[in-house]
Amino acid sequence: MILAFETSAKAASVALLEQDRLLGEAYQNTGLTHSQTLLKMAEDLLKNCGKTVADVTAVAVANGPGSFTGVRIGVAAAKGFAWGRNLPCYGVSTLEAMAQGLGVYDGFVVPTMDARRDQTYTAIFRAEGGRLTSVLADCAISFAELGEKLKICEKPIFLVGDGALLCYNKLSVEVENLILPSEHRMHQRASGVALLAQRQIAAGAEGDGAGLRPNYLRLSQAERERLARENR
Repeated sequence: MILAFETSAKAASVALLEQDRLLGEAYQNTGLTHSQTLLKMAEDLLKNCGKTVADVTAVAVANGPGSFTGVRIGVAAAKGFAWGRNLPCYGVSTLEAMAQGLGVYDGFVVPTMDARRDQTYTAIFRAEGGRLTSVLADCAISFAELGEKLKICEKPIFLVGDGALLCYNKLSVEVENLILPSEHRMHQRASGVALLAQRQIAAGAEGDGAGLRPNYLRLSQAERERLARENR
């Protein structure tokens, strides 16, 4: 039974997956900080599903990219929960989890998150028969660069993530076949995290919580400023 956390953007969510069955998912996008809501959501979800902490056998978390603070909160919560009961802890790509959660069976899925400075955290997946194949690995690139890569995608292109609308507004004139899914399919959700963790478990991954680290894809502003001072 996997308890999964997703805190990489403004919304927070928690999911509980037992074998191939999603028992429940809690999602909140009210502007409250994840440190205020996340563990309470997990507690309530377990209770509402008739489960306890003792029933959980693995923990999963979206470990980036995304909001630096949000990713840190999610990773810390997952590692703390796992450490307390000596459970395996799995980190998955925020972007791949979004693509997985959309459930598209034919086309391209492009998760996108606003990385500021006219950049996006993004990846490209080809969806065929419900299976995803990576076309572009997780990266931080400009919207112009992403547009050039999408121009060669012939099938419908589904944009997901908290940067989907921004990406659509910037690229829809020059890139054909861009599609914005409905609101409930667009955002990061813990159910996608749980499904990817389940695949890791099936593949024999150990779930090393001690070695789990956030994957920011680029340096924070503070780190960039520090390096700039050191290189003067």
